[in-house]
Amino acid sequence: MVQTRQLYYDGRSKAATSGHSFQSVNPANAQPIAEVLSASASDVDAAVKSAASAFPTWSKMPAIARSRILLKAVSILRERNEELAIQETQDTGKPISETSTVDVVTGADVLEFFANLVGGGGLNGETAQLREDAWVYTKKEPLGVCAGIGAWNYPIQIALWKSAPCLAAGNTMVYKPSEFTPLHAQSLAEIYSAAGVPPGVFNVVQGAGDVGAYLTSHPTVAKVSFTGQVSTGKKVASAAAGGMKYTTMELGGKSPILIMPDADVEQAVDGAMMANFFSTGQVCTNGTRVLVPKKMKAAFEKALLAKMDFIRAGDTLDMETNFGPLVSETHYQKVLGYIRHGIEVDGARLLAGGAERPAPVKNMDGGFWVRPTVFTDCTDQMKIVQEEIFGPVMTILTYDDIDEAISRANATPLGLAAGVFTKDLNLAHKVIAEMEAGITWVNTWGESPAEMSVGGWKQSGLGVENGRKGLEAWVRNKSTLVDMSGVVPTVFSKL
Repeated sequence: MVQTRQLYYDGRSKAATSGHSFQSVNPANAQPIAEVLSASASDVDAAVKSAASAFPTWSKMPAIARSRILLKAVSILRERNEELAIQETQDTGKPISETSTVDVVTGADVLEFFANLVGGGGLNGETAQLREDAWVYTKKEPLGVCAGIGAWNYPIQIALWKSAPCLAAGNTMVYKPSEFTPLHAQSLAEIYSAAGVPPGVFNVVQGAGDVGAYLTSHPTVAKVSFTGQVSTGKKVASAAAGGMKYTTMELGGKSPILIMPDADVEQAVDGAMMANFFSTGQVCTNGTRVLVPKKMKAAFEKALLAKMDFIRAGDTLDMETNFGPLVSETHYQKVLGYIRHGIEVDGARLLAGGAERPAPVKNMDGGFWVRPTVFTDCTDQMKIVQEEIFGPVMTILTYDDIDEAISRANATPLGLAAGVFTKDLNLAHKVIAEMEAGITWVNTWGESPAEMSVGGWKQSGLGVENGRKGLEAWVRNKSTLVDMSGVVPTVFSKL
């Protein structure tokens, strides 16, 4: 049965006035699962107006009161984890083994973190005694109406990463999900309302890039938080800068994994596989450039090939499945194009996978399935090494010298993530200190808990999300100097 998804503002579902809609498709079988109503400019205006009307009351509510409401939303999210995870699986194609243990769970963790943070004094300012009769105090004040633009790879998680600190700080939000994975947005809005979030505090508009562009350039919007590809992020950031809006940009990466000569080969392979094949490679922090010592290359590849059989494509609602399809037909063709380029133009050696269609998955014919692919004997100049593929495509490169490996790892305009595998923790810290990336791991890959502030360097983004630092992205500072001397200093006095 094809469901209908609507807009959400003023605390309830709203029909769109554009007269246009689009379909959400299950990537596993290419069958439509929802008809989604697309917002018109007047619909966006109405949602922004709703958020602006709600802001004075919500922002003046004591932080502990906001915290209690948001913690109720956390409870509802956890109670509905299975239902929401199934919805995410059908919308994204990611296996239920992932969506049920990562997507909703970690999103709820972030909401809980920020609710507790503001409830425990996280919005407190500072005081400084200047002299006996004068002092300075600061306040952290909310920004106003904020726009959240979601991505398709972690829909509900990203929606919570944006809305949690936004709402906890006292702001209101108009959120636009990706048109490829839109189903979560209305569900989240309904959960917030059920928890007691007042009407207008969290609102949803649906649509493609034109809707997002109109929302982010809206004069009432004080901040734009965007997650997506670099080229789109630059356009959004440019438009926001023209309106002097605050921004948070979480963009793409082409992240390196450095395997040190002393690393445990099995552990290094496990890390590389998580960094390339988890979520079918559709993760912005993927470590797709795997730099291996030349002397370890044969052992690394042997161990990797032995573990490729552990990647299990199958029914996405089967808990034993750990590898799903790509998110859409458009993205499927893009990834296949890169794989073919790696074979036919770059001339990399294909170690596993390839562009051929994998064996059909039972009851899921017609989906956007691709083989997990590994290229070896790669060079830094290859297109598959230089550009973000956003699919399950690993490239293996070799090095002779650690300093050389670090230099090559940093030779990219992107700087989202990086990691090192070694038994020598002193070496690990030295290597990580040299990496030009905002998110780094040692002897692991991919975990991003609520307590960990994350954000890209260089062209991979602006600002951070999560952690205590993440709250600062949703407030503005006000400093006040109080003089109690009874005398106003002035240079304009009689000589």
